[in-house]
Amino acid sequence: MDAASDGARPTPAQRAYLRRGLDQAGGKLPLFDEQGQQINARVIQACIAHGWAEPWFTNPIKRDWIVCKLTELGRRAVTGRAAN
Repeated sequence: MDAASDGARPTPAQRAYLRRGLDQAGGKLPLFDEQGQQINARVIQACIAHGWAEPWFTNPIKRDWIVCKLTELGRRAVTGRAAN
């Protein structure tokens, strides 16, 4: 799915998840929210499907955890800035 052409916008939960990667090295996205709760897998999967996040690596200890990083499209989705 190409979010740039379909006009998709992140939901509040997706936006909160994606914003957390803005200040992280390499755009690393969190596994847990500010209250220590695991990020809902549906939020992560939707962000991947829209191209706002991409899987980064597999956690060898917790293979069901999806470690992702923010994409440039995801950065633009939460900041509203166009690509350079």
